[in-house]
Amino acid sequence: MDYVDLYKSKRVTMDEIVREVKSGNHIYVHPGGAAPLDMLHAFAEYAKGNLNDVTSTHILTLGPLDYMDPALEGHVRHCAWFAGGNSRAAINEGRADWVPIFLGECPKLVYERKVEFDVVLIQLSPPDEHGFCSLGVGVDITLAAVRMGKKIIAEINPRQPRSLGDSFVHLSKIHKLVEVEHELAEMQRGDIGDVHYQCGKHIANLIEDGDCLQMGIGAIPDAVWHEVADRRDLGIHTEMFSDGAIDLLAQGVINGERKNLHRGKIVASFVLGSTQAYDFLHNNPLIEMHPTEYCNNPFIISQNDNMVAINSCLQIDLTGQVVSDNFGPKIYSGFGGQVDFIRGSAASKNGRPIIAFPSTGKGGKISRIVAEHPQGYGITTSRADVHWVATEYGIANLWGLNRKQRAKALIELAHPDFREQLQEDGVRLGIV
Repeated sequence: MDYVDLYKSKRVTMDEIVREVKSGNHIYVHPGGAAPLDMLHAFAEYAKGNLNDVTSTHILTLGPLDYMDPALEGHVRHCAWFAGGNSRAAINEGRADWVPIFLGECPKLVYERKVEFDVVLIQLSPPDEHGFCSLGVGVDITLAAVRMGKKIIAEINPRQPRSLGDSFVHLSKIHKLVEVEHELAEMQRGDIGDVHYQCGKHIANLIEDGDCLQMGIGAIPDAVWHEVADRRDLGIHTEMFSDGAIDLLAQGVINGERKNLHRGKIVASFVLGSTQAYDFLHNNPLIEMHPTEYCNNPFIISQNDNMVAINSCLQIDLTGQVVSDNFGPKIYSGFGGQVDFIRGSAASKNGRPIIAFPSTGKGGKISRIVAEHPQGYGITTSRADVHWVATEYGIANLWGLNRKQRAKALIELAHPDFREQLQEDGVRLGIV
């Protein structure tokens, strides 16, 4: 079949593209670095004078989101399944909504039609000779949205890498497409400080040859990669793949040779990082991209022996309750995949779920280990789910410990400036 003619029949201008969205529609937006930025800018401009009561749903999306502007209130309202820096203000000002949900369960909302999308806005790689385009850096929830959405609208961007795995969308599935060329939105690596290196060293002491790892983006994961350069045969099964692992892949430290599932492959759901990471993904048979309902399924995760999951948090109380997504009524992010991977690695043979974070915040002014969370703070990961906890002052396994033992272990992980007060507060609460 000649897919050139099919492609041409669906190609339109950006002005025509945005007119596919109607008032009252529920739209889905490709998240992360895959955000169709040109299309979103044009959509926001069109919505100002032409649309009302449009709902936009997605998880964290990089780059500017013009439709979050207060001027578009009443025209477009966002519903976040995971908040980012470009949506946080709108949520906390009441101009957008937020859903507490495990990332691994988001596709279920779509497949069970609890959420239905009238229009799905995505960014794809150019089609191959068989008419297949790739979702590139973001398979995540987007594959479910494409399969179940009523109208699929795509940017075709040659800068979008052709990722392999369960990542393809055929031209016949696309309603309309527009050709663009722009760099993908990036999330740059932060500086690694002494505190992060100390955390990384404590975590690295738990990582053995042949382990399968899940790590997010940030200074602590990057510090861990630095500390495990002498390990062998490490594997990766993760929701998110980023820059930190690339050097170790080149050195042969990460090869997946001892994985139970997808041996010799990196399994991920989306790539979030720099252009270097996106370029590494392109046509790379080492990386298999799979949707979130697979990557984040605790039962799938647990089939990897020696699964080590490293996640962070905003604060933890002396009983081990973890807050990662909110400051009470103020939303910071979302549940994401933390609980998915904490539970999956806990069920893995010789698995090690780890919560890692610097012991203080706000430049050392506050302790992130607290006696009790303030009223209204929502718990992301329950104390029964928490196993290993790491700060720059050490690492402790809370699993199976009673309240007093947990409190003692966590106080020892706190910054010395706050230990005495935590001890006093623990006595007051009757848990020390």
